[in-house]
Amino acid sequence: MASGPNMRAPICLVENINEQLSVNQEALQILEQISQPVVVVAIVGLYRTGKSYLMNCLAGQNHGFPLGSTVQSETKGIWMWCVPHPSKPNHTLVLLDTEGLGDVEKGDPKNDSWIFALAVLLSSMLIYNSMGTITNQALEQLHYVTELTELIRAKSSPTPDGGDDSMEFVSFFPDFVWTVRDFTLELKLKGHPITEDEYLENALKLIPGGNPKVQIANLPRECIRHFFLKRKCFVFDQPTKDKDLLANIENVPESELDPKFQEQTKNFCSYIYTQSRTKTLREGIMVTGKRLQTLVVTYVDTINSGVVPCLENAVTILAQIENSAAMQKAADHYSEQMVQQVRFPTDTLQELLDLHTACEREAIAIFMEKSFKDEKQEFQKKLVKIIKDKKDNFMLQNEEESVKYCQAKLDQLSAALMESISAGTFSVPGGHKLYLETKERIKGDYCNVPRKGVKANEVLQSFLQSQMTIEKSILQADEALTDGEKAMAEERARKEAAEKEQELMKQKLQEQEQHREAERRSLEENISQLKEKMEQDRENIIREQTMMLEHKLKVQEDLLTEQFRKKSEAMNAEINQLRNTIETGNDSHLISETLSMIIMELIPILFAKPIGNIVTRMSSLFKKI
Repeated sequence: MASGPNMRAPICLVENINEQLSVNQEALQILEQISQPVVVVAIVGLYRTGKSYLMNCLAGQNHGFPLGSTVQSETKGIWMWCVPHPSKPNHTLVLLDTEGLGDVEKGDPKNDSWIFALAVLLSSMLIYNSMGTITNQALEQLHYVTELTELIRAKSSPTPDGGDDSMEFVSFFPDFVWTVRDFTLELKLKGHPITEDEYLENALKLIPGGNPKVQIANLPRECIRHFFLKRKCFVFDQPTKDKDLLANIENVPESELDPKFQEQTKNFCSYIYTQSRTKTLREGIMVTGKRLQTLVVTYVDTINSGVVPCLENAVTILAQIENSAAMQKAADHYSEQMVQQVRFPTDTLQELLDLHTACEREAIAIFMEKSFKDEKQEFQKKLVKIIKDKKDNFMLQNEEESVKYCQAKLDQLSAALMESISAGTFSVPGGHKLYLETKERIKGDYCNVPRKGVKANEVLQSFLQSQMTIEKSILQADEALTDGEKAMAEERARKEAAEKEQELMKQKLQEQEQHREAERRSLEENISQLKEKMEQDRENIIREQTMMLEHKLKVQEDLLTEQFRKKSEAMNAEINQLRNTIETGNDSHLISETLSMIIMELIPILFAKPIGNIVTRMSSLFKKI
């Protein structure tokens, strides 16, 4: 589904049978095929309030999510409809319709709370749908939001003071939209017209007073203000006054609905399409359909196990899966590119090493793009080892192909020589000179053979060594030469052989240095790209924390405006803690320490025989990057 899903109808994602949650495998298979980023819009609210109608509108359909026309709740569990996003190219819009809250047929009210919590955890925009007006009663019905501190955790480790970590909810909670259906009031406050958003914000103002009843009434207001950074309100007139049409609204043509309701619905859909964000986790981790699948399974399994869902744990599980896949994709890319680009045997070792460096750079970039929260760079270290092993195999194959090719060429070029030796052609006076001329001609022809590869000299030297005994025999049998001339010829042959050995040794030393240089480049590339990724991650964290700080300062300012000084002062500790965290995060020393550690861990992986100056050289490199 690279181009987006094409679901003709919604499917149940989370089944709720006998108040036991389970994940529908067919729905998971749909999500698994969505590689695009997703925008997840979930709707919650009391049953029989028309949630499904709005979701069908967002899907661009009259039918889809079941509407029902009785007092019995129609939707059970969480239903999903994936459609191409109308205004975000290469994105998928995932619509989640939840079963009605407050169903009188339910035995366990906790079940509703988990449905609400799942909608919050999975969505990037949460719609709360209610009827009539936003009153104290309507806010009390939204008590589920006050339970989120008991149902969701941001971090796996407890807070230092032993309290909840709800101060961090704002960093990963969805945007909040309150839709008010069958709205009959005028949008006025103290005789002046107000907007829908002003209507919501006025309703969320805290009620003065300190008695328990007031505190309970203020709790949902406080939670909405604290947890949801972005809030929006839409009010809808009744679709039609005709009760018969209302009971069968999914089959009513749009033209028969109230014009004002049509306009309100259009504005609502337009806002959701243009303002809903791509689903992201902490630190800017973008969620695809496949990642959403993992989150759904993780959260539902956690709930069923009796444990509170934790975002940090879910991200850790997701990171393990994604990083493993990223590592494999990067390794496969390296292999594919090397196979496509390498023509065995390469003319020189450097040619192969340069191709390796280029393919490795691309592979590392793929891993960095697709991986996240690679704790202690465990997957990166594995990738380094995998690529090194693959490189070594390519080197070995290159050598084998070179030997095979060179040996075949030499066999072909020396065939006549070997026949002449067998025929005794050189066992005559002057035969040694004739032999040398023939051998030199073979060497010249061999040198002119193109792309012999890295083993060209070694194969030639092996051939020449195999001829030394034959040459000595021909030399000794040549009656045209004096003993002195024979001695000089033997000395000359020994000297040439020694020079060839020295030339081979020099080549091997040069190749060793080329190998070490390639290993150094590999280390440099890994560290350079890791540093860039860590800097980006740090910027994302600081941006996220700064957004949290600005939000809390705004909440604190609103409390002061509403003359809730004690509540405002109570936020000082959270605000100061955030400021200290941001200040600490700006310190590049932590990145330096991590990079220094990973350098020391990669050296034994990359360098088969580390030389003494590698650590010193890498330290100076580290200072540069």
